[in-house]
Amino acid sequence: MENLYTEYNRYIYHLCLKLTRNKAEAEDLMQEVWLKVVRYESSIAEVDHVKAWLTTICMNTFRDRYRKNVRRSKHMIQQPEGLDVSLLDLIASDSTSIAELLEKQDVSTMIRHKISELDAIYRTTILYFYVHQYSLIEIADVMKVSIGTVKSRLFRGKQRLKDMLMDDDRTREYVVAI
Repeated sequence: MENLYTEYNRYIYHLCLKLTRNKAEAEDLMQEVWLKVVRYESSIAEVDHVKAWLTTICMNTFRDRYRKNVRRSKHMIQQPEGLDVSLLDLIASDSTSIAELLEKQDVSTMIRHKISELDAIYRTTILYFYVHQYSLIEIADVMKVSIGTVKSRLFRGKQRLKDMLMDDDRTREYVVAI
């Protein structure tokens, strides 16, 4: 176990830092990852690619933390620290609040603005697929390209959009950094 830690500790830390973009959160995440590794120490002998196994544990741990924080923030936002909240208070309302509607509208506006900043080829592909709900085949026909090209443009366009959103302080909190 010590050899494993010595060999991959820096790698896991840098991966955690890349995912969280925050030194303190990266250290917390790294600690959770190594706790899971210790917990599943008996499985290490069966693992063919240790680095890939550690990467998977790290990614899954990050994803679980993110989901937990999103769930918690949806239900517990604006609550004082240490407030004992009844389980019944966590039941979502049947109607969407005005604040939620405004937030969705703001997020939608910010994302549309960022999409408009993309290169035309990526912007068009993303709009056809996500806004107009065209299938890959329909987009390929309209743009006169292969389906593989459409998939590549979607992938690259989403990646560029994600990078643009992560670079903007106003939109960074809405992006999942996976």
